[in-house]
Amino acid sequence: MTGRVAGKVAFVTGAGRGQGRSHAIRLAEEGADIIAVDILEDYATVGYGMSTESDLAETAKAVEALDRRIVTAKADVRDAAALKAAVDEGVAQLGKLDIVCANAGICTVQAWDEVTPQVWQDTLDTNLTGVWNTMVVAAPHLIANGGGSIICTSSTAGIKGLPFLAPYVAAKHGVVGIARSLANELARHHIRVNTVHPTGVETPMLQGLGGLDPLITRDPNLGGIFVNTYPIEMVQPRDISNAVLFLASDEAQYVTGLEFTVDAGNTIR
Repeated sequence: MTGRVAGKVAFVTGAGRGQGRSHAIRLAEEGADIIAVDILEDYATVGYGMSTESDLAETAKAVEALDRRIVTAKADVRDAAALKAAVDEGVAQLGKLDIVCANAGICTVQAWDEVTPQVWQDTLDTNLTGVWNTMVVAAPHLIANGGGSIICTSSTAGIKGLPFLAPYVAAKHGVVGIARSLANELARHHIRVNTVHPTGVETPMLQGLGGLDPLITRDPNLGGIFVNTYPIEMVQPRDISNAVLFLASDEAQYVTGLEFTVDAGNTIR
């Protein structure tokens, strides 16, 4: 078997579509088997639909077309017990765990005084606690396997204070903190923990957001915060998957605690 992650097993959350599907496919292209989970239910507080059962089935079909194995499950990252059951079953079928992609997340757009308690809670529960849950349920399997790589999806919003995204910014900054903490704690087990920080990515989540332009017109001075240095508006999911692949591979064997930006220069402005 050839490939940069040949013979490895990867656990990917939010794998039904978007970046999660892209990560699963990219890792499978390079030889990994996949444990793929997604919530498969909508949020009352989020203005776009979540992945469906058919979306997750499409991810599975794409991985299997690459002659790799995949185990799928419906699991909400906010539910640690359900998440643990999913990864435990995946490891039971595939034999081990080497790579964790804590990718699942949601986003809403509103001014600070329009953030409802439920929007705040749903965002923090999914984007921060969900990442924590993913790492906690997966880490024992990595330890049992003698090491591995955890890659957490943060954002440019995990590095700078993007306006009109306060709950999202809070969660994505928090992801950096817990990743750094576990990078220290898990190092003795030969487990690396890193964060990936995309600029806007062309996914159903970004397409479904809306509402940002009218908010920027209230204070045009803030518009430039969203502009990339490199002359593009957004990147593709595969651009982020290539970074995930590197961090998952042995090429990054001594890379841990890194904030890996794939942001077209957004955070250097």
